Amino acid sequence: MDTDLETGAASATVEKTYKAPELEGWIDIYFYRKVGFQLARLFAALGLTPTTVSAIGCICGVTAGHFYYYRDLRLNIFGMLLHVAANVFDNADGQLARLTNQTTRMGRLIDGVADHLVWLSVYFHLALRCGSEGSPLAIAVLALAAGLSHGCQAAAADYCRSGYLYFVRGRARANLDLSAELRSEFQRLRWRNQPWQKVLLAFYLNFTSQQELFAPGLQRLHQVTERAFSEEIPLWLRDGYRQLARPFLAWWRLLMTNTRMLLLFLLLLIGRPIWYFWIEVSLFNFLLVYLLGQQGNALRSLVQLVTARRAAV
Repeated sequence: MDTDLETGAASATVEKTYKAPELEGWIDIYFYRKVGFQLARLFAALGLTPTTVSAIGCICGVTAGHFYYYRDLRLNIFGMLLHVAANVFDNADGQLARLTNQTTRMGRLIDGVADHLVWLSVYFHLALRCGSEGSPLAIAVLALAAGLSHGCQAAAADYCRSGYLYFVRGRARANLDLSAELRSEFQRLRWRNQPWQKVLLAFYLNFTSQQELFAPGLQRLHQVTERAFSEEIPLWLRDGYRQLARPFLAWWRLLMTNTRMLLLFLLLLIGRPIWYFWIEVSLFNFLLVYLLGQQGNALRSLVQLVTARRAAV
């Protein structure tokens, strides 16, 4: 079995580790995915698990956040390099999972926790840095607002990307769960027997509930599609969703990790990291509200169409 996995990893191409080419940004395609793919092949040969790779990336990212605290550009640049390394490992763990057929929901949950820990470190250390210059309470409130905004934006962007995979690429390629089903699963788990799984599932349940709150149109479309087409999503619905969602994909990418990292690096280089917090709570939130409104209006028409087709059968 191990030999088969190594052979499969060696013969695979980087394109096969994409979730979907249209969801990849140019930095992902020309840097992160290429480097991550080579690392994934190496890790497969070494027998490392995706969870181990996630942990390495998390350590790099949390350490990067610490180096952003200092008002020394050389240390900040070292932190940036660690942050890039963390993102490379974050790509490599998913690519390794897909190369070696080890994709699991538990792995996705661990990866999500690692991402949150990285950005928690970044916000915490930036807040300490900016607060030491004066008005620490005001800076703490601003940093908290920016961090919460970041979480909401990332959750909504991830949900819409998962929705695209579900409707366009098929259920098997998507991580689109319903909070009601997750809640039932959470209640079945016992703290005494499965504490770690229950903690992770609680985190995922909260995350999914938050996503559904921000994009009720997508949640509704998901629900009616599950009831109307339990076996396979019809081609007309796939095409309709693709035409609806593709114009928004580039805009959703602006609320993902790459944009935030580039913006943060630029502001660190010019010595204005506090501007990052202000951009989070203003420009990025405005973009989030705009995208949710526009895409929500478009999704309602698809919900009506699916409901009408189901009633006609």
